[in-house]
Amino acid sequence: MTSAEVTVLCAVSGPAETDVVLALGAPGSGAQVTRRCGDLTELLAAAAAGAGQVALVSADLPGLDREAVGRLHGAGTRVVALADDGPADRLQALGFEAVLDGPADPRLLDAVRDTARVDDPLATSEIDLSGLATGDAGPGRAGTVVAVWGPVGAPGRTTTAVELAAELAGLGGRRPGRRQARKQAPAGPTQSALVVDADTYGSCIASRLGLLDDAPGLAAVARAAAHGTLDLATLAQHAPVVEGRLRVLTGMTRAARWPELPASALEVVLERARSLTDWTVVDCGPLIEADELLMYDTHAPQRNAATLAALQAADVVVVVGAADPVGIQRLVRALEDLAEAPVPVPAARVVVANRVRSSAVGPDPERAVADALARYAGVGEVHAVPDDGPALDAALLAGRTLAERAPSSPARLAFADLAALVRQRVGVPVPA
Repeated sequence: MTSAEVTVLCAVSGPAETDVVLALGAPGSGAQVTRRCGDLTELLAAAAAGAGQVALVSADLPGLDREAVGRLHGAGTRVVALADDGPADRLQALGFEAVLDGPADPRLLDAVRDTARVDDPLATSEIDLSGLATGDAGPGRAGTVVAVWGPVGAPGRTTTAVELAAELAGLGGRRPGRRQARKQAPAGPTQSALVVDADTYGSCIASRLGLLDDAPGLAAVARAAAHGTLDLATLAQHAPVVEGRLRVLTGMTRAARWPELPASALEVVLERARSLTDWTVVDCGPLIEADELLMYDTHAPQRNAATLAALQAADVVVVVGAADPVGIQRLVRALEDLAEAPVPVPAARVVVANRVRSSAVGPDPERAVADALARYAGVGEVHAVPDDGPALDAALLAGRTLAERAPSSPARLAFADLAALVRQRVGVPVPA
């Protein structure tokens, strides 16, 4: 198959750069170097201008991380890296299309040509990258990701995320007294769970569980992910076990630190988390509009990127709203916003009405909330969590979950049922 020459942006450091440029520009090579870039900034600018289909970069290019690779991909430029004697595994984790063994690798021309045709459906059958290390290598997909999201107004996203993770981790083994035997939740399964505080507006899971919040674990693993060094040992180190088989990855201690959590890094964190625990429950921020719609500089950090990344990666999205007139109105609008999210959200959805009480919506509150959501949002099934202020206050004061502090609480039993519903939605069997 004859095709036009592949345009290449060359960002190779050291004396080998001249040899690479000459090899790519030789007659019959099928490639043409359109820009020789001295640093990452020049490379990103050339890619944004559409000057090259493929970027050939050195492993030691300063500033090269997963976010930079994501920007190159966003500009339509595929990336081939020269590992030389550097850490090839780290480069693979950054998302490159191919990683070669340095400038002298005999596969250089083939890799550049074939990488340029990755997105060409007519050339897909002819592409052969066998023998090349390809991007996104890592542990296989195993666990399930659940995103807990809802509108502004403190509808109970954090409470739902913590309690759902506790039930999925099987912290419901404690049994209430005999008088409540008929109301108790079933004993929890033996599985592990990780709750991730990814709320870039008001993270509070550390305070909710009585943990020291001076060292945000999510920021640390996000930095490791951005540089391609995040492995399961590092993730486990920053996500300590707080009770039973429940781990916690604490969020940002200050809202101003939100630029430390780019979407490209959180994607890696969640993918690694699938291999660390059976369940990963993400507490998301309330806003999901794309920040680039609000500014001229489309490459500026996006505050809502973490939430959008979690929603896109999730297998189930739990949408939480408050069960009162204002909360229901916000929930209806939030469901519309979720349907029009700027990223695809293909996950199954579970709608939760939190703090259901007759004093706010009248007699038979569960039916009233369900009827309102069915009428105004087309929601066929609503999971209701009754209001139980004393039990939740006691759990908050003790820094514990309801399963530990108030196992017979009606709210705790509702969260146990929610965990069962989530398992059903993703088809995960409950182990004995």
